[in-house]
Amino acid sequence: MRIETRWASNNPTEIRSHAAELAALAPDVVVAFAASTVGAMLQATSSVPIVFPGVADPVAAGFVDSLARPGRNATGFLLFEYGMAGKLLELLKEIAPGVIRAGVLRDPATASGPAQFGVIQAAAPSLRVEVSLINMRDAPEIEQAVAAFAHSPNNGLIVPASGSAAVHRTLIIMLAARHRLPAIYASRAYVTSGGLASYGPDYVDQFRRSASYVDRILKGEKPADLPVQAPTKYELVINLKTAKALGLTVPPTLLARADEVIE
Repeated sequence: MRIETRWASNNPTEIRSHAAELAALAPDVVVAFAASTVGAMLQATSSVPIVFPGVADPVAAGFVDSLARPGRNATGFLLFEYGMAGKLLELLKEIAPGVIRAGVLRDPATASGPAQFGVIQAAAPSLRVEVSLINMRDAPEIEQAVAAFAHSPNNGLIVPASGSAAVHRTLIIMLAARHRLPAIYASRAYVTSGGLASYGPDYVDQFRRSASYVDRILKGEKPADLPVQAPTKYELVINLKTAKALGLTVPPTLLARADEVIE
């Protein structure tokens, strides 16, 4: 078996070019991560099987007809379940009880951004937290909006799963530290880079499960008949160095639940 690899970038033109190159090779199956890559592959081919380890909302994106019956040449795994966004607010309040206002970073250009904010907004009253939107179209907007939000005390940040947030990860972590904002993220990559805490799917497990779909497709099954599945493993990661810098004492009960603690 020959394996071809193409490294995707954030440039749509480059992504489409790589997708066209792969489709021209007529591979037996393609593994494509993130909506931008999957979308480009589906534009390039309607016959090559595509498995995605993580897409936020493949139905809304038009990649599949339904989660139970994808119906086309792509299937795979959800990046997250919308309902889990509320857990981010719960954990932020648990790790930083003094937070009474939470800014939610959102990419307004994607369907998943408003959907995740809606879940967080619904959970806010029971936790006595006021939530507000911080749009993130580009770096200058993020920097200005976070600075304006941080002007009042007892604030925190929530960074749900988002491609735009991932692109600006370093900036977001830096702004949270600069303005002394407790922040929780949807991916452990933020925490290993200096963020406070994260709760989200285990992406290694997502790729492992994707391999099982690749195997089934190579043995003759069709993507159209393989249901899109939700994540089954979530991980909580806490950075105690960052907590100490923010003057926070992480509750022992929360540390006991953590899958990884960075000291």
